[in-house]
Amino acid sequence: MNMTTRLLIARHGNTFGPGDVVKRVGTTDLSLVDSGLLQGHRLGAYLKQNNLIPNIIFTSKLKRAIQTAEQAQNAMQTHLPIESLSIFNEIDYGPDENQPEENVIARVGAEALKAWETNAKVPNGWKVDPTEIIKNWQDFSGRLIQDFAGKTILVVTSNGIARFSPYLTGDFASFTKQHGIKISTGALCIFEKNTSSEEWDCLQWNVKP
Repeated sequence: MNMTTRLLIARHGNTFGPGDVVKRVGTTDLSLVDSGLLQGHRLGAYLKQNNLIPNIIFTSKLKRAIQTAEQAQNAMQTHLPIESLSIFNEIDYGPDENQPEENVIARVGAEALKAWETNAKVPNGWKVDPTEIIKNWQDFSGRLIQDFAGKTILVVTSNGIARFSPYLTGDFASFTKQHGIKISTGALCIFEKNTSSEEWDCLQWNVKP
C-alpha cells in the first residue's frame, strides 16, 4: 500500500522585539517576544486552515521552539505529545554567539556569511558539523518512516538546523539554486514522501503563515 508521510518543518518565532539589538543567538536559550508568540499562533492557525494538523510534534530543547509549538497547539486546539530533541537545537556560533550582526560581519566577512546563507558553508570559528546535522535529519527521517508512516509530523527547530533539511530531497545543490535556504522566523516548509520513493519532495519552502 502506498502511503504518504508528511514532514512539516517550522522555524521558531521572534526572540527580539522592536528596538532590541538583534544578535546572533544559537545556544543561548531565549524566550519568544510577543510577536514571536503571535507567529506561533499564526502557524497553528495556518496548519488548521490547510488541513495540515500534525499527529505528533517534535521541537528542540530550547524555549523558543517549545513555546512556538505550544502557541501553534493553542491555535489548532490540539493536545498532541511534544517530544524535544537536542538534534533540533540551534547551532553554536562560537565567538559570534550573542554578537550583533555588524560584529559578526566584521569578524568573518560578508562573503563567508553569504556562503552560509546560500549553501550552508560554515564560517570559521562556528562549532558546526554539517555532516552530523545531515545525518541527524536522515536518521530522523528513517524513524518517521518506521514509526509514523502515513502521518503528518511537525518539527519546530532553528534556522541553522532547518537549512540542512533539503538534503532529504537527495539533491541539495539543485535545491539551493531554486531557493534561499534561510527560513524566516515563524515560517513553514512542507516535505512529503511516498512509500514507493527513496527521497522526500519539498512541496513548499519558507511559507509565511
